[in-house]
Amino acid sequence: MIMSRIEAPSDEHTGNLTDRLLAGLPPEAVLTDPDVTASYANDMASFCPAGTPAVVVLPRTVEQVQHVMRTATELRVPVVPQGARTGLSGGANATDGCIVLSLTKMDRILEISPVDRIAVVEPGVINANLSRAVEEHGLYYPPDPSSWEMCTIGGNIGTASGGLCCVKYGVTAEYVLGLDVVLADGRLMSTGRRTAKGVAGYDLTRLFVGSEGSLGIVVRAVLALRPKPPRQLVLAAEFASASAACDAVCSIMTGGHVPSLLELMDRTTVKAVNDLARMGLPETTEALLLAAFDTPDPAADLAAVGALCEAAGATQVVPAEDAAESELLLQARRLSLTALEAVKGTTMIDDVCVPRSRLGAMLEGVERIAAKFDLTIGLCAHAGDGNTHPTVCFDAQDPEESRRARESFDEIMALGLELGGTITGEHGVGVLKKEWLAREIGPVGLEMQRAVKQVFDPLGLLNPGKVL
Repeated sequence: MIMSRIEAPSDEHTGNLTDRLLAGLPPEAVLTDPDVTASYANDMASFCPAGTPAVVVLPRTVEQVQHVMRTATELRVPVVPQGARTGLSGGANATDGCIVLSLTKMDRILEISPVDRIAVVEPGVINANLSRAVEEHGLYYPPDPSSWEMCTIGGNIGTASGGLCCVKYGVTAEYVLGLDVVLADGRLMSTGRRTAKGVAGYDLTRLFVGSEGSLGIVVRAVLALRPKPPRQLVLAAEFASASAACDAVCSIMTGGHVPSLLELMDRTTVKAVNDLARMGLPETTEALLLAAFDTPDPAADLAAVGALCEAAGATQVVPAEDAAESELLLQARRLSLTALEAVKGTTMIDDVCVPRSRLGAMLEGVERIAAKFDLTIGLCAHAGDGNTHPTVCFDAQDPEESRRARESFDEIMALGLELGGTITGEHGVGVLKKEWLAREIGPVGLEMQRAVKQVFDPLGLLNPGKVL
């Protein structure tokens, strides 16, 4: 990780803070060993500075979170909320002298209701664990980030994360019905509902989703569930050019098809996955498109989409014969970011989202940027919703290559805005994209967002230096 370290807070300050925290927390919930607290300093983002926390707190109850926030307010100490720290924007990075508030110990699934089709969970619940738990009741929690085996629901809510199934089922924000939130001064507020409908007052629930812990600490969430769909079948289509693959995506969406997944991997990504896992993907392809359906007759849907791919110029279309073969293809896609990291040892992962109609222009532009900076940039995408993940591969020990990597990253974000897109589709702003957020939303939008922050966090203690 590339980050800066600043001198740690004084022992006197840390001691007083620790004593106050221990007045309402068990000893095992308060970590002060510098070697241990340093391990909580940052998430998985490159080029994001991280400071030295004064203390790490791991609460297990809402009351303990409230005690932490009251203490922080009284002593004017910043608080950085954290989940599993799988984020890619520096949004969970510590600031000097802060309390790192790790919510991973609040990991209970409190309720699953098949009648109401909801789950009530604490923020530290792992995404995959929730998915498996509701499946036992014939239900389905759709949001599935690539890190779903590690990431927490609280982190997903903080960044409004997406996943492979967004093209059909949408992102995390569409499944958060209500929240319990501890505010900066320690008060507990409930937002939203657990009913199927409800429009009482301003939608404060949506305001907290994607706020990256800058407005309050989510301690409980009411999540909407769906009936468990049939097992999906996957189709793989090879293309001789990325533009042809993007044409196929446009044809599929124009044709009214509703795939449960529509993912794209460019030739660099395909080669990286093969090098890492020896999966036998076709390296002769310029782009590999994966489409899936979880309908009652997925084979018929795949046949229709396969015909559209061939009409767009696919050189080969291979539908999976069963669920096991489908899962193998999906595993290749999930390995993309890990495989690209192995190319040079360090990556910067962008998540620029553009209108589907501009997806081809985005891929062509990223290829030009890679050539301009003489860098390996692999691209995988949630093609069905235009969310691209250009991944810059570089050697962090090479200052010149690191400089070019950072500059290429910025040019990719500029390209996304030029194409009518957004700088982040699911990873959040954090530290990495603060300057770019201002460019995207403009001065009036920035003023209004800062005003909202002031209402909820007048002392500026919650995740300072992030987002705005």
